[in-house]
Amino acid sequence: AKDEGHAKGGTVLAGFLKILPVFILVIPGLVARALYPAEMAADSNSAFPLLVVRLMPPGLVGLMVAAMLAALMSSLSAVFNSSSTIFTMDFYRHVRPKAGERELVNVGRAATVIMVALGLLWIPFMRYISSQLWIYLQSVQAYIAPPIAAVFLLGVTWKRANGSGALAALLAGFVLGSTRFVLELAYAGQPMADGVLRTFVRMNFLHFAAVMFVACVAVVVGVSLATSAPAPRKVAGLTFATVDQAVDMGDAPPSVAAIPMAPESPAWRRRNTVLSGLLAVTIVSLWIYFR
Repeated sequence: AKDEGHAKGGTVLAGFLKILPVFILVIPGLVARALYPAEMAADSNSAFPLLVVRLMPPGLVGLMVAAMLAALMSSLSAVFNSSSTIFTMDFYRHVRPKAGERELVNVGRAATVIMVALGLLWIPFMRYISSQLWIYLQSVQAYIAPPIAAVFLLGVTWKRANGSGALAALLAGFVLGSTRFVLELAYAGQPMADGVLRTFVRMNFLHFAAVMFVACVAVVVGVSLATSAPAPRKVAGLTFATVDQAVDMGDAPPSVAAIPMAPESPAWRRRNTVLSGLLAVTIVSLWIYFR
């Protein structure tokens, strides 16, 4: 981004792009449910392929299948490559700091193969969480996202939050999410007596995400207040309360630290404000309509 206004506009654009899954993933399922209720009752995961086969001409069916396979392979390759890179560069290289380039490449390839094998072995366990792929994906995200959201929101809204509180919240969220996930697999399809454990395991995943978010916020606040406050220069320009202060570039090279940040122009400020309001109204309207 060439200035602050363009940077804010990029985040607003990303917000609008995040609305697209509603029309790409949810709406086709509703259409398939209305057109083919019998088939959907038998297998709801076949909604999109069913619409493609039944409603598109043969030529477009082949094109759509090729596009779906290309998108699938692209997404999987990106995930496996990024995961192997994280393992190799962030973990293995610290264990063996003198490892050469060839060794790192070989370790990355081996990590990719292992991750592919683990992914294939995990497929049978997915049905224990939910028979619907969409519910499974959303439930997994619900166990991962709350601590990250809590740390980010408090990090930009509360200048007293520090690294210790953020780390404690991330660890607490990881423990809570992992425990819920493991217990959900362990007690899948089994009766449970009423009690705290049943509430913890059987609670709707969206409600659990909300509870975990509140718990992570409490951890950030509690640990941050119990430990020393961050130095003012560390939070300069990073929170709403310190947004007008100069950002501490730390050990950045002089060539980078000397680059000034262009201010947001009045025209871009008005544009971003209007688009942000429109984005909020759109999200609330979609929630009201589909709730």
